[in-house]
Amino acid sequence: MHQLNRAIGVFDSGLGGLTIVKAIKELLPKESVLYYGDTAHLPYGDKSPEVVRSYIRRIARFLASEGVKAIVVACNTASAVLDEEFYSVCQNIPVVEVITPAVQEALRYSARRNIGVIGTKTTIQSHIYLKKILEKAPNALVVEKATPLLVPLIEEGWQNQPFCSHVIEAYLSDTGFRHIDTLILGCTHYPVIQKEIESYFAQNFEFQVKVVNSSYPAAYYLANLLEEQHLLNSDSASLPDRFYVSDLNTNFLHIASSFLDVHFQLEKLSLETAGWIEPLK
Repeated sequence: MHQLNRAIGVFDSGLGGLTIVKAIKELLPKESVLYYGDTAHLPYGDKSPEVVRSYIRRIARFLASEGVKAIVVACNTASAVLDEEFYSVCQNIPVVEVITPAVQEALRYSARRNIGVIGTKTTIQSHIYLKKILEKAPNALVVEKATPLLVPLIEEGWQNQPFCSHVIEAYLSDTGFRHIDTLILGCTHYPVIQKEIESYFAQNFEFQVKVVNSSYPAAYYLANLLEEQHLLNSDSASLPDRFYVSDLNTNFLHIASSFLDVHFQLEKLSLETAGWIEPLK
């Protein structure tokens, strides 16, 4: 296969990473995507960094074996725990994580440098957003909060239920958020409820709060990287996309269609039974 025609590898702990895929397909329609959702082990957000690293190394080996030309870590929890061993497994394949693009976008919008971050427990406990924001803006005030109920709420397809707004209010009514001008959605699931979050701010804040998710910033970051490395597909048509999950049920099929807004085929591929298992360290 010609180098430029190779797929872009995208992976997540589940199906939230499809929000990144949607942005990639809109921005780079000639590119094909190989997606892997580790649905058998979701959520990553309440697991230890060591366990998450073992999962994502396995996925990286699989994607590298499939000859992808770039790897997008479409999961904030995974992005927060990347280490040198992960990058070595990627075999010099360019890697895009979702935290840096979101931080850049937030700093572009935040006039007062007063930024809130919500995400999974592992992401928030890593303080990765705090560190990256302060690297660029040492005087910024960053308020972090773990919001663990949001992912299962979205995975169950309950985002349109009234209690979704109640859960959002319970989290965002934290007094630490009273003075933020920008909120980073530190989970790729959260764009699904972005309108509800924006509605909360509109109803309860006297000033506008910019809500930033990583989908389009990550897609633009990827596009720039591929262009710099002369890896953009120049053909008129892209190859078929492929979507794999480590476990499959009817609920996943329903959720996946709501994330991507197009019909596509999900296939089950367990890396453990396929021989990609790695002992936990």
